[in-house]
Amino acid sequence: MISQKIADALNDQIRKEVYSSYLYLSMAAQFASMNLNGFAHWMKIQTGEETKHAMKIYDHLNQRNGRVILQQIDAPPSSWKSAKEMFQDAYQHEQKVTESINKIVELARAEKDYATDAFLQWFVNEQVEEEASTNEILQKLQLMGDNPLALLVLDSELSKRS
Repeated sequence: MISQKIADALNDQIRKEVYSSYLYLSMAAQFASMNLNGFAHWMKIQTGEETKHAMKIYDHLNQRNGRVILQQIDAPPSSWKSAKEMFQDAYQHEQKVTESINKIVELARAEKDYATDAFLQWFVNEQVEEEASTNEILQKLQLMGDNPLALLVLDSELSKRS
């Protein structure tokens, strides 16, 4: 059985993961409207990953006899000034998600919920990857400045994400 504190924290994390999915879908929509289809493709894949993260937590709660209680999802922003600004927001968002996961790990350890602690280690490792991938693209965008040709090259590169 899972404690109510842990269940509440995991339900809140489901909300955050679904919000992440919405955020990246909103970014994908703007990239598509800018005809940066490689960027849009990258963000759509990211949207799917975030939904899978929410479902992992959903399944964990159900397996532990916890109650999944879905919460309201806020609307994400719908416009940014540039690709660079979108990836700055994405990187900062991933840092917030990492902080949130770490807080749940701390709670699980305080509650001596070793199963949830072990479960969350996948997310701890996943967040390293999430931060690194968004930061890598952000760094490239910063290096290229306002060079539209470089932006198109990066767009082509991002279209290859599977």
